[in-house]
Amino acid sequence: MIAALPADVERALAATAGRGFSHLFLVACGGSLSIMMAGKYFADRHSGTLACDIYNADEFVCRDPRRLGPDALVILCSQTGTTKETVRAAKHARERGATTIGMTLDQTSPLARTADRAVAYQASYTTGKAIDSACSNYGVLYMLLAGLIDARENAGLTADLLRSLSHLQPAIDRAHRTYESRFQAFVPGFARRDAIYTLASGASYGAAYSYAICVLMEMQRYDSQPIHANEFFHGPFEVVDKDAAFIVMLGLDETRRLAERARDFLFKYGTRENILVLDGAELDLTGMADRIKPYLAPLVFFDTLWRFAYRLADLRGRPMLDGRRYMKKLTDY
Repeated sequence: MIAALPADVERALAATAGRGFSHLFLVACGGSLSIMMAGKYFADRHSGTLACDIYNADEFVCRDPRRLGPDALVILCSQTGTTKETVRAAKHARERGATTIGMTLDQTSPLARTADRAVAYQASYTTGKAIDSACSNYGVLYMLLAGLIDARENAGLTADLLRSLSHLQPAIDRAHRTYESRFQAFVPGFARRDAIYTLASGASYGAAYSYAICVLMEMQRYDSQPIHANEFFHGPFEVVDKDAAFIVMLGLDETRRLAERARDFLFKYGTRENILVLDGAELDLTGMADRIKPYLAPLVFFDTLWRFAYRLADLRGRPMLDGRRYMKKLTDY
């Protein structure tokens, strides 16, 4: 049970107390950028006073938003804390007078040393160590955002969030059991594919983005693409035929009807055996606050799909992490 915010999150929030920030920038690369997508949705839905933008770290430096200055707060994330673009973005933000918070596994890393404040989170995907998902990058980002919004608008988000996060890991464990037979049925066909597309909307789109580029492409070398559920109808649906393979995430937020529409199109013009649907409505999220559930469903989706990816890897004869050609093996690119 999480009764209070972690001490480093509390310290970071205390350092921002009373500051009249008008703008929030969420900055990262790759998988770390994907969590910022859910974070922006959270901020957009719950803050009436804090405008929020999300940027790839190096484009953030190149674009150099005019709103970046002393009244801006920049939250950055890098797993190792060594992502050069993200460290450069933190330096750039500080040079412009902005306040920075760096999220990273390594509190001695360049990002942790560069940001005004550093906060820690846990990750099982890269460390191989079991964690409580409440302390994941998603969880910690939501804690920061809820604390910021509550301090400005007294929204009561933090209490609901902490209570809900306390029920997250049991929900993930139940979801693994729920999806066991479904994954077993889909793995043989998907393992033979050259291309698998991921589709989602709203708070779940970041999970689809990360799964496409960081898992299917990076670790298994599928031709893959994350597709926004409404953008699907503005070009991408032309790839749909009886052989097209899709992973669809039906979230619980206000954009759910967008993903339902895309799912229905896929069922009509594709083949159901090639369309793996994960539906937040079928998850057992007992104990969570209703307004927090939409933001935690993507964590459940991604955690269960991670196990699905390992099953694909076994059939494809391609290791998940060690089989990468460039990631973590080159330093001069």
